[in-house]
Amino acid sequence: MENILDLKTVNDLQEFRFLIPSYQRGYRWSSNQIKDLLNDVFEFKPKEVLNSDQKTWYCLQPIVVKKIDETYFEVIDGQQRLTSIYIILYYLNQQYANDFKQKLFKLEYETRKDSESFLIELNNNSNHNNIDFFYISEAYKTVREWFLEKGNSFNRNEFESNFKFNTRVIWYESTEEDSVAIFTRINIGKIPLTNSELIKALFLNSSNFIDKNEKLRLRQLEIASEWDNIEQTLQKDKIWFFLTENKKSTNRIEFIFELMNDENDINDLYSTFRFFQKKLKVKDEKLINEYWLEIKRRYQIFCEWFDERELYHKIGYLICIGFTDIKLLYDYNNSMTKSEFKLKLDELIRSSVRNIKINELQYEDKEDVKRILLLYNIVTMLKTTKDNSYFPFDSFKKDNWDIEHITSVKSEMPDKGREEWINDAKIFIDPVIDKKDKLKKKIENFKDYKNNDLFKEIYDEIIAHFNNNLKDSDVNDISNLTLLDSSTNRGYKNAVFPIKRKTIINRDKEGVFIPLCTKNVFLKYFSEYPPKISFWTEEDRENYEKDLENTLSEYLN
Repeated sequence: MENILDLKTVNDLQEFRFLIPSYQRGYRWSSNQIKDLLNDVFEFKPKEVLNSDQKTWYCLQPIVVKKIDETYFEVIDGQQRLTSIYIILYYLNQQYANDFKQKLFKLEYETRKDSESFLIELNNNSNHNNIDFFYISEAYKTVREWFLEKGNSFNRNEFESNFKFNTRVIWYESTEEDSVAIFTRINIGKIPLTNSELIKALFLNSSNFIDKNEKLRLRQLEIASEWDNIEQTLQKDKIWFFLTENKKSTNRIEFIFELMNDENDINDLYSTFRFFQKKLKVKDEKLINEYWLEIKRRYQIFCEWFDERELYHKIGYLICIGFTDIKLLYDYNNSMTKSEFKLKLDELIRSSVRNIKINELQYEDKEDVKRILLLYNIVTMLKTTKDNSYFPFDSFKKDNWDIEHITSVKSEMPDKGREEWINDAKIFIDPVIDKKDKLKKKIENFKDYKNNDLFKEIYDEIIAHFNNNLKDSDVNDISNLTLLDSSTNRGYKNAVFPIKRKTIINRDKEGVFIPLCTKNVFLKYFSEYPPKISFWTEEDRENYEKDLENTLSEYLN
């Protein structure tokens, strides 16, 4: 038998009897948790759902149960909520005369033999001989005080109706034999009741299918297989980080469900499940197949984008900078021909850099600089016709690539590793510039690394040595900026150009992703032959900026 998934109103629970098994801890809800529940129900106002006879409802988190008999259930998870619901119902029931009191569901704690009778007499019971009864009594006291504080103007009948009929729990009835195993898995987080798992139950529930035979079983297997295939594909970081910034590692198929949920409530953990539960309320095989087809269609479109190199890079760029989202792009794709969609992508890219002027960009304009440099790398790759490589958005995002100076600047003097910084730079001192080894000898005789003034003096001289070819004193503009990953940046903060070059080459040999244009910078791609290997020259800067402007000319004003 398969698990049962349903939504039940608080009133629906009244006919049941519940056993809280010994493997669960006792009741421990605090006064604040009780008040939060009461306030949430009080503040919730049901609204009419358009084009239906339904109203919205307030949804509580899941209660996981296992059937003992038709009306008797073992509570595997959610007993704290269930006990709190009982306490509120019990208090509401006290306003009625004995003959008119309503039937409440029954609760029994396996480890507390008198628990059922204690709960039946909760209003008059002073038996606090165990910690569970104490917490239950305190919770009841909190409920009573909350209602008394509301005063005479409070409409108790309206609250009761809202609580009983407009408040629902997600009812998950398990058919697995080992209740303790279920409880353990849920509570150590290995199998959380996520939106995607709850939605899966909606699609694979046999009651949704008309034909209860071998055809049904095969259809269920088909959906389950397709589901697993989608999940496995989205588990690959290359496609996942192309589509999203999200780093979650489980249930990535939920991403597609969230895109389809056009009634998303950020305050409701199960908003996406509730959306599908409402859509599939009528258990109809045709409807199930239509929605599953729509899920597959979205997945297939995403795979097509991923497989086509031009779409992959342009969409990946727009998502990476947060200029648009997949949901909007999917809508554009659906309403346009493929050629129109590509033109739309170019239009969006132009809009993303519309107000940016390359020759005015400075290091402080980090967001704009990063956007321009990322687009520069991507367009350069697309224009390299003999190269079929893909820009790895997964590595770019996971390794935290950001903008960094190509040649060093005086304002970023290192606080730590000063001796190492100087010794590394010393190796690349140019004897043609450093006549009579004046700077080199000064470095060899320098010992006082803790003295900021003395270190700054020699530090400035070293920076001036490696920047001696630069005419422009402004080393913060775009011609001296590139993308560098955080680990390289941390390892050699403000290192001189040849050290950065050596590091980039070594990391490239190790298989670390280096953006193409960053690699071109440090391989002296923009230098006339023979290149000055250890220096980022004025000529390099001018050629680099010209190449950047030419490459992005179709997107810049």
